[in-house]
Amino acid sequence: MDQEKLARLKAQYSDKSVFENQTEKFQKMARQVAGDDPDATRTKPYSGISSFLDMRVQDGLENLDIAIIGVPMDLAVSNRAGARLGPRSVRHIERIGPVNHQTGVVPSAVCRIADIGDVPFRSRYSLDQSIEDIELFYRKIKQAGILPLSVGGDHSITHPILKALGADAPVALVHIDAHCDTAGTYDGSKFHHGGPFRMAVLDGVLDPEKTIQIGIRGGSETIWEFSYESGMTVIHMEEFMAMGVKAIIQKTRDLIGDLPVYISVDVDGFDPAYAPGTGTPEIGGILPREGLQFLRGLMGMNVIGADVVEVAPMYDPTTNTAQLGAQLLFEELCLLAEAHKNRHGDG
Repeated sequence: MDQEKLARLKAQYSDKSVFENQTEKFQKMARQVAGDDPDATRTKPYSGISSFLDMRVQDGLENLDIAIIGVPMDLAVSNRAGARLGPRSVRHIERIGPVNHQTGVVPSAVCRIADIGDVPFRSRYSLDQSIEDIELFYRKIKQAGILPLSVGGDHSITHPILKALGADAPVALVHIDAHCDTAGTYDGSKFHHGGPFRMAVLDGVLDPEKTIQIGIRGGSETIWEFSYESGMTVIHMEEFMAMGVKAIIQKTRDLIGDLPVYISVDVDGFDPAYAPGTGTPEIGGILPREGLQFLRGLMGMNVIGADVVEVAPMYDPTTNTAQLGAQLLFEELCLLAEAHKNRHGDG
């Protein structure tokens, strides 16, 4: 080893704390994470109360830009139940963030963020009441001017969220999933996790011509006619592989532009080799690195809310599905934080 280089490294880095950096790039990141205290330490990931992405826990909506919310409801599943335990399992995942190494975003440095707990439900048995409870809760979130980041629960939760966020004008949608979720009434119920986006369009809160659905595959194609007839852009998994992630990013940005957009990610959009803990797994899905690359490619879009749904931890003893869910949640948080900063000129 070059002895002069070794002497320089010793002079610069011996007996330095973890946040004492020498280059401008790393000094900036350290200040965003730790403030001006070079001896600061991050919260111990294995102690204290579990929260989404180790964010502070807050009871109430005061002084918040982004609220992370659990929606532990899976009364609308068609196959394996268990997504009601998704929020708890994602909260237990530690060491996600606080810096996005690719985009450089440190959400907590530009936004006031907290885990505000779970949507309160009147009944553990009534799906209709639960859908009403979710919409009412998110109307309060919107009225407070807060951006919601949600963890389900099954995918039916996205319909009442969109009813709240799109009440004034229909919003655009980026949707990662194995299924289009635009089916009609199923076993006598119009509320189910296979139909939230049909419901949202018919309620006038989702613009189908500004909706892109990515990763679609499996044997349910026969019930997705509404996606095509309403004008949604459907990207089957075969097309995703043929086009590549960069082209899908560009197609998404060209379609939606700077319109207000909601991002909804069902973990069954990913291959069950990486996300087996879900109710309706479909072989041949997106790889985690592809999904992360895609979401990072949406940086700067006008994101008004996002969710991660269908994590059912009991089907995955490795906890990989919850780990993926937490990382996806952080990627969405980065998009929301950047969108907030762009709208308000903060940071």
